[in-house]
Amino acid sequence: MNMNAVGIDVSKGKSMVAILRPYGEIVSKPFEVRHTSSGIRSLIEHIKSIDGESRIVMEHTGRYYEPLVHELSKADLFVSAVNPKLIKDFGDNSLRKVKSDKADSVKIARYALDSWTELKHYSLMDEIRNQLKTMNRQFDFYMKHKTAMKNNLIGILDQTFAGANAFFDSPAREDGSQKWVDFASTYWHVDCVRKLSLNAFINHYQMWCKRKKYNFSKTKAEEIYETSKELVSVLPKDDLTKMIIKQAVEQLNTSSRTVEQLRTLMNDAASKLPEYPVVMAMKGVGKSLGPQLMAEIGDVSRFTHKGAITAFAGVDPGVNESGSYEQKSVPASKRGSSTLRKTLFQVMDCLIKTKPQDDPVYLFMDKKRAQSKPYYVYMTAGANKFLRIYYGRVKEYLASLPKPE
Repeated sequence: MNMNAVGIDVSKGKSMVAILRPYGEIVSKPFEVRHTSSGIRSLIEHIKSIDGESRIVMEHTGRYYEPLVHELSKADLFVSAVNPKLIKDFGDNSLRKVKSDKADSVKIARYALDSWTELKHYSLMDEIRNQLKTMNRQFDFYMKHKTAMKNNLIGILDQTFAGANAFFDSPAREDGSQKWVDFASTYWHVDCVRKLSLNAFINHYQMWCKRKKYNFSKTKAEEIYETSKELVSVLPKDDLTKMIIKQAVEQLNTSSRTVEQLRTLMNDAASKLPEYPVVMAMKGVGKSLGPQLMAEIGDVSRFTHKGAITAFAGVDPGVNESGSYEQKSVPASKRGSSTLRKTLFQVMDCLIKTKPQDDPVYLFMDKKRAQSKPYYVYMTAGANKFLRIYYGRVKEYLASLPKPE
């Protein structure tokens, strides 16, 4: 049977396609395909008309490849989206450097022939992983926006009720609401508290807690009242100041609500992936960080060994040696995903705070800290160890699952 390797070099709105067979036989010279319904349909018909088995390879870079990989996969064609670095490192066997869409499509087709038996079929799980990764990038964006809105509100409160944000440390509810933000919305100026008598404020605060379904503490009410008596406000207690505070609260609540919705949606999507129970059982990982890790790591089967996954994250130790010289301590490569590194550091931070004595990653980091290693050194080393354990556990679990018939 003929082997038809379809190499697709993807760019914005269009792609260059080349189709080769073994021993350099050209089935189709490089041709352009527009990312339109008619353009993709024409490509599908062309590939299906070719005699033999066809396998399509493209790089999963940016978002541009998604319409193609989705439609081609839906048409029951064998599609494989591969890491662009694998294509880049694939040998050219030439001293002449050629960089064009046509040359790249031919190179991808040659890679497809060379890796024919190892190519991984794009599947429904890949669709879910793609959705999860998109949601994680949105989550990261709105988290930054939420932080900006939080700092903005605190900056205004410093002029009306300094320290109001520090009265409560309750986490955000599922709807995104936070106790300190709701408090600032009602008691937006220090005079909202101290102009009342102590008993009047306690009664008012108690009713507010009941209405908002927060726990009431008389001691906390007394603490707030006593603190308010010593504060100096910069902005006056008038309608203009109230409007400024209310707008800032509304903006923060909107961002917080979006973050919590995405957190829930990401956990729901991640729960459909086979490795979910293994990842969620790991220490330092919860319903927020677990799905974020799964989103950024993706399918572990695409990594050939533990070193490949640490290199992907950029937490692998670099190498600097030449001749008889060998540097003993080399910084991490930081060549991989910065988003994944950020998530890994959050997991490491959680481990340091919770101190699980039966967790090998925490014990490893604690040992490094005891040796007076710098913060970045022991955090990176911990992330490296965590990823290696993640790889081993997930791969072993996936191998134990029954194979689909």
